Amino acid sequence: MKEKMIVIAGPCVVESKEMLRQTVEHLLEIKNKLDFHFIFKSSYKKANRTSVDSFTGIGDNKALSYLNEIKKEYDVEVITDVHTVEEAKKAAEFVDYLQIPAFLSRQTELLTAAGETGKTINIKKAQFMAPEDMKKAAAKVESTGNKKIFLTERGSSFGYHDLVVDFRSLVMMQEYGYPVIYDATHSLQKPSIGAQSGGLPQFIPPLARAAVATGIDGVFFETHPSPEKAKSDAATQLKLEKSEDLLRSLTEVYDLVRKDK
Repeated sequence: MKEKMIVIAGPCVVESKEMLRQTVEHLLEIKNKLDFHFIFKSSYKKANRTSVDSFTGIGDNKALSYLNEIKKEYDVEVITDVHTVEEAKKAAEFVDYLQIPAFLSRQTELLTAAGETGKTINIKKAQFMAPEDMKKAAAKVESTGNKKIFLTERGSSFGYHDLVVDFRSLVMMQEYGYPVIYDATHSLQKPSIGAQSGGLPQFIPPLARAAVATGIDGVFFETHPSPEKAKSDAATQLKLEKSEDLLRSLTEVYDLVRKDK
């Protein structure tokens, strides 16, 4: 059976049910054309914001209920971030996958609590962690008996307000036996550059193609119908209408790499 590229995509944070529907419908249309393993992503809350005045969410229960509606209405797998032990237990009742944010990827209690839910856990590599540190993070999840783990690269700190991706990390993490994902949008942030983080979205396509060419299992990217109006990560989210061109080029690279293996 042909391996399918994993695609984790969706808006940064739940803003409204209508926006979620618009985004997931567009992405599902692309999935039906290109045939990849699609996981719809949106955070039900944003716990790590640059400014105290930044948008954090529409309310936990409302946002989780919206994600659960999307999951059932569109028969799609859904992933969301969790930040505490209590959040891991609660969110697991609504979604299929749990994501550990980069800044929390060394938190043992959070990793084990997420693992105990039995869900697939996507661990995002912190900006201050080396790729070999991710093996230790995964081991914390595995200690619960849960081996369903993704490892995601999202760039390393390069000075105070910039990130850079060391593509060697993608090759190294593939050796650990878990699916490896490249975060094509957060890796292009310019963190805390002002009241909100900045970004360089023009580099999303070339760097994503380069990442897939290393032989990884999939890509993560945030996308929004109108990124300039997004309430979080407006500077890096891909405009929804550009997602088909991106995914078409990435699936071509993915298939070519698998053909050569």
